[in-house]
Order: sequence, then C-alpha cells, then structure tokens
Amino acid sequence: MARSRKALMPDAPLAPVPSEILDQFVGQGPISSEELDAAVRRFKKAIIERALGGELTHHLGYPFGGEKPDATTNHRNGAGSKTVLTDDGPLAIAVPRDREGTFEPRLIAKHERRFTGFDDKILALYARGMTVREIQGFLAEMYGVEVSPDLISTVTDGIVAEVTAWQSRPLERLYPVVFFDALRVKIRDEATVRSKAIYLALAVLPDGTRDILGLWIEQTEGAKFWMKVFSDLKTRGCQDILIAVTDGLKGMSEALAAVFPETTLQTCIVHLIRHSLDFANWKERKPMATALRPIYTAASAEAASAALDEFERGPWGRKFPTVVASWRRAWTHIIPFFAFPPDVRRLIYTTNSLESVHAQLRKIIKTRGHFPNDEAATKLIWLALRNITAKWERTAYYWRPAMNQFAILFEGRFPPSNA
Repeated sequence: MARSRKALMPDAPLAPVPSEILDQFVGQGPISSEELDAAVRRFKKAIIERALGGELTHHLGYPFGGEKPDATTNHRNGAGSKTVLTDDGPLAIAVPRDREGTFEPRLIAKHERRFTGFDDKILALYARGMTVREIQGFLAEMYGVEVSPDLISTVTDGIVAEVTAWQSRPLERLYPVVFFDALRVKIRDEATVRSKAIYLALAVLPDGTRDILGLWIEQTEGAKFWMKVFSDLKTRGCQDILIAVTDGLKGMSEALAAVFPETTLQTCIVHLIRHSLDFANWKERKPMATALRPIYTAASAEAASAALDEFERGPWGRKFPTVVASWRRAWTHIIPFFAFPPDVRRLIYTTNSLESVHAQLRKIIKTRGHFPNDEAATKLIWLALRNITAKWERTAYYWRPAMNQFAILFEGRFPPSNA
C-alpha cells in the first residue's frame, strides 16, 4: 500500500493573528467554552465568505467596488445562502454569485454541502470500525450534526475509486519475499451470511521496506483462485518473487509453479508448530515444543529428516501420530527452509509480520456482526490498511544481514537490474 513517511521536521510556526481582528470576535474579560465555540464559528464563517469573495474577484477580473474592465460583461449578482457541514457543525454562509452563472467556487463547490475535513472525519470514524448508526450518533453527540445514512454511504462510497486505483497500481519488478495469509470475516451473500476469506499479500521490497500488494475476497481457496491472484500480480508488473511464505494454503503450489516457476514456496514454520501443539493439552505443549525444536533448527534437510524420524519413534510421536503426519504432508515445502543461512531463515521463519496486520484488523472489525457485501468489507479493510501502513517507517526485521545472503543465493535475480 502506498504510504507516506511522517515528517521529521516540526511544522513551521503560524503567524499571529492581529489583535485588531481578534477584538472583533473576542471581547475583553473571561470567556466561556460556549462563547469560544461561537467565536470560532463566526471566525470560520468570515474566513470562508472572504475566501469565496476572493475567488469571485479572481473569476471576474476586478475587485468589489472596483472599475469593471471594458471587455468584461459579467458582474456580481448578490449572494445566495447555503448551509454546509463542517467539523464544528452546520454553518450558514453567504455564497457570492455572478450574473452569467459561470462562477465555479473551488473552496466549496456548487451543490456541495460538506466542507473540507468533514468527509475525512467520517472516513476516519469508518476506518476504526464504527457502523453507520454509530457514526450518526457520534456526530450528533459531538457536533450537533444530524446526518443521514445515505450521506455517510455516499462519503464512504467515494473511496471506491481510490481502492480500485490502489488495487490496480503498478508493482515493482521483483519482490524478495512475499507473505500470503487469510483473514476470515462474515459477509452477506445472496441473503445468507457466509464466512469469507480476505487474502492479503505483504511484500518485502529490495530495500527492506514493506508494502501490501493487494487484497482479494473469496469464499473458498484453490488453484483457480491463486492463479487469478498471481496473474493479477504479474499483469501489474511483478515479474519475479524469490520466496513466497504461506500457511499451507490450498492450491497455491500449483498456481505458483504455473505463473512464477522460479519462486521458492516455503511453509510458515511457526504455523506448523502451532498446529502441532493444538493436538496436546495445556500442560503438554511446552515439552512437546521442546521435542519439536531439533527438527526446525537442524543444520540441513537431512538432519531435519533424521530429527523427525527420532521424534516419531519417541514418546511424543507414538502418542500424537497426527503431528508427525502433518509434518510429513508439508515436508516438501518445509525443506527449502534448510537450504538458507540463519540470516534468511529468521526472515522467512514466520508470517508474523502479516499476522500482526491481521490482529490490528480484527480489533477494527470485531464490533461488526457482518458486512452487507464484499464492497463494504473491502472499503473498511482498505481504510484500515491505509492507517496501519502509514506507521511503517523502518525496514523489515533481520533484513540488512539477509540482504547480503540474497545477493549470493539468488545471483542474477537479486539485486534487481534497472532494465
């Protein structure tokens, strides 16, 4: 996801407002909070009307009360009243008009009923998981503004074009590591609430920064779905992925081999360990985790296979044969892990970086029973992702030492050429 780094320099100091102007809005002596709010609203109204008057002056080419140029036939034609929704509640303003009706104000456009910043406030509330009803109540309580559900829907629908542009934006030619995982949400589909998966792809770029490549909603996964995902990535400019890390997603290996045949598919080791521990009770989990450790910390694939055989012959393997079976089923996509040096292993050991994103998303969507449709889910997830990725300023963990190893292991593919 496109993101902007926070400015490190402090904002420039604001120029003081002349005392003569302030005296017009705030008298001498104590002032209550209500009087202060009223003064701020009067000040905002005056500034808006002055700015609109300045726009009309620019449009006509001569100031109010000034001499009209001979070539100009248009002139001022009074003002119309208009109520706009602002951060401080509804505000009645006078909008100047011209005789020919060609004046198009930019500060508050024609037919616009919301001032700049009000839409952003609605989107900020929506991005934090608030429902339309909750947003209505919040605006009414905090600002005394009564807004309709249609208005809130119109504001949130306005980001659909941004979501579409983000989902189809050009990608980098190469991504060293891409993590794929799914988040389950409830979405209404044909009058039935279904549990659908929202799949995210989190990539580590060659410089170590991270980016969300896209999101896809599907009820079931399979080779056909993953073929669509990988084809989408390739169409948008991604020509190579060095390592794809997943949690045993169905059909991914077949689709990945068809679209990105040189990509190494790696199963998330941490997910496999967690799945193994699910078979044991609480008291057995710690000793079982200790018994599994020699497998995934082995120096080579051969040593790991021998450790798995020993685990199978031991007490844990005899008591939990399903654990051994799960490791053997995933073994093909486990063993690539052992071909990498420790610096790279630490990077691809787990999909926790994507799990962290999912955890933040769950906090936002947990208050919702379900989404009315796929588009509503996409809008909220995208807004939440925009807030989450805005905080990403440092490179991925363990990237600097791993980068040198990538240059050796994937010579000719990493670092990417400028061609």
